[in-house]
Amino acid sequence: MKDNSGLNILLVEDDAAIVTLVSLGLRYEHFNVTTASDGLLGLQYFEEQNHDLVILDLNLPGMDGIKLCRMIRARSDVPIIIITARDAVEDRVLGLESGADDYVVKPFHIDELVARIHARLRRLQAEDNSLSFQNLSLDPETHLVFRGRRSMELTSTEFKLLTYLMRHPHQVLSKEQILEEIWGYDFLGDANIVEQYIRSLRQKMGQPQLIQTIRGAGYVLREVQE
Repeated sequence: MKDNSGLNILLVEDDAAIVTLVSLGLRYEHFNVTTASDGLLGLQYFEEQNHDLVILDLNLPGMDGIKLCRMIRARSDVPIIIITARDAVEDRVLGLESGADDYVVKPFHIDELVARIHARLRRLQAEDNSLSFQNLSLDPETHLVFRGRRSMELTSTEFKLLTYLMRHPHQVLSKEQILEEIWGYDFLGDANIVEQYIRSLRQKMGQPQLIQTIRGAGYVLREVQE
C-alpha cells in the first residue's frame, strides 16, 4: 500500500451512501478526507484548508459541480476528479472544459477511483520535479530541455551545469562553487573549464541570454526581457 499519509482530499458529494463508500476507501489508503454535502460548503472548505486533490459531483445543492469546478480551478491547479451519473458525451466535455482532470461515471468501483487518484498525484509529483525558468524548462528524470518550444541537445556535463543553475536562480554562483558541484572538490584540471561550459550552454540556449556573468563573482541565472 502506498504511503498517502499527509495527503488531503476534499470530497464534495450529497449522496450519503457514496460519501461513506469513498471516505472509507480513501481512509483505508491512508488519505485524509474532508467531506462536504453541497457546493457552497465545498468551496468554503477548499478556501479554508489545503487540499492535494478534489473529488466532486455535478448535481450538488447550493452550487452545482460545474460552477464549483470552475471556481476551484480559477484559484488553484489542484487535481479535480468529477464523479457523476451523467455519462453523456456533452456532460463529459463540459466537465473537462470546466477544469476537471478526470471524469468517473457512477456506479464505479472504489479501486478504480483510487487508481485514478494515484495516477493524478503521480503526474503532479512528476511536474513538481521539473524545473522551469522564464521560457526555459528542464526535466531531471527524462533529461529533456526546452527553450520555448525548441529542444536543446546537451552533453551530460552541460545538463548537470544547467540543472545546478536552475536550482539556484538569481543566486550568484562562484567558479569555485560550480567546480565543486559539477566536477568534485578534488578536481585538478583547469578552472577555465567552467567558462568553456558556460560559453557552450549560452550558444545552445540562444538569445536573449539568461546566464549572466557577474565580474569577479561568478555566474547567475537571471530574467531578461524578451
